[in-house]
Amino acid sequence: MEVCYQLPVLPLDRPVPKHVLGRRGAICLTSSQVLFGGPAPRQLSKRRGAISYDSSDQTALFIRMLDVRLRSQTGYTLERQVSAEKSEKKVRHESTQRRQHCMLQKVGSWNFDIFLFERLSNGNSLVDLTFHLFSEYGLIKLFRLDLLKLRRFLVIVQEAYHSENPYHNALHAADVTQAMYCYLQEPQLSESLTSCDILLGLLAAATHDLDHPGVNQTFLINTNHYLASLYQNTSVLENHHWKSAVSLLRESGLLSHFPSEDRQCLETRLGSLILATDISRQNEYLSEFRTRLDRAELHMNNSQDRHFILQMALKCADICNPCRPWHLCKLWSHKVTEEFFNQGDIERRLNLDVSILCDRNSNSVAKIQIGFISFVVEPLFVEWARFSDTPLSHVMLGHMTSNKFNWTHLPQKDLRGTTQSTFS
Repeated sequence: MEVCYQLPVLPLDRPVPKHVLGRRGAICLTSSQVLFGGPAPRQLSKRRGAISYDSSDQTALFIRMLDVRLRSQTGYTLERQVSAEKSEKKVRHESTQRRQHCMLQKVGSWNFDIFLFERLSNGNSLVDLTFHLFSEYGLIKLFRLDLLKLRRFLVIVQEAYHSENPYHNALHAADVTQAMYCYLQEPQLSESLTSCDILLGLLAAATHDLDHPGVNQTFLINTNHYLASLYQNTSVLENHHWKSAVSLLRESGLLSHFPSEDRQCLETRLGSLILATDISRQNEYLSEFRTRLDRAELHMNNSQDRHFILQMALKCADICNPCRPWHLCKLWSHKVTEEFFNQGDIERRLNLDVSILCDRNSNSVAKIQIGFISFVVEPLFVEWARFSDTPLSHVMLGHMTSNKFNWTHLPQKDLRGTTQSTFS
């Protein structure tokens, strides 16, 4: 060990040659082949160690404790790993944004998959889609809407929907808004509607089920809910959706720069659109629609007629799920049935009469959908096709007919619905 004491010591802060840093082991002494009977220097140059003495540098003893080296190496590795993860996350985010942007370029397609868009938007489909449509129509500039107020309004609207509802949630609102956009693009409407009509149509679609409790009007009446008393058992949910929408409009200040009279008129017309979605008044609106078509009394240059068509368009958008492609129709059908059955379970626990369609013991998804298509959807969309005889109307009727056939004839194993494949 005398040899070691005679050798100079290299301070730890002095740069260490790369060929030394690459060594491992206990002690490597390479001053000569005969020193301690060790091997030749060239053989030792392949070793790694905590203490190294190289014959090519007789004036230095390189001391490098293994733990120092490992700490340095570990820190570098972690830094590289974090950097790689950040880079990968950024790439994924940019890829998702590109896919979302591509989908928005096709937002007018009837095959638009709102479930996929919900995933790409990280659960913000209602906000992102509606904001895009406002921009697409130039409504932001035309009505001098504040961008921050608009986004805040859309965010609080989305949050006001109950995410725990299987069906009546923000995703349904986004789907209805996308369908409404498809109808607004139809020639009969696009060539006649004013910017104010379009603004109202999009606002109504986005807010038409605001703060929906996940149960129907019958349940609210039978349980003496305060909303039923407040609106005197008439269009209870729809009145609540409308008033909630007006409240959020005022809270956000989105239209605060409008003249008071114009703002009040818009709020009233918004209510008229949302109230038209009351399914209990379906035959009333359908009968008027059919009569006015028979008499050719609808004139799109008349503001009242345009408003009536907006009402019918929103009604179609609200119940258009059976007119979507089969894979989307099936998903929505299982979601709405789940919500029905949940209400039936609550009614049973409260010893109430179980509402029609809500008894899981006597109903099935297929049975409910066949009846819904036959008595509600088909009559409405047949009349809509009379008003707007376009390729879209024929596509919707074709899907509806095909979907009804599937519910009637496909084996039960093929009718089972799941959202797992959509969100996985």
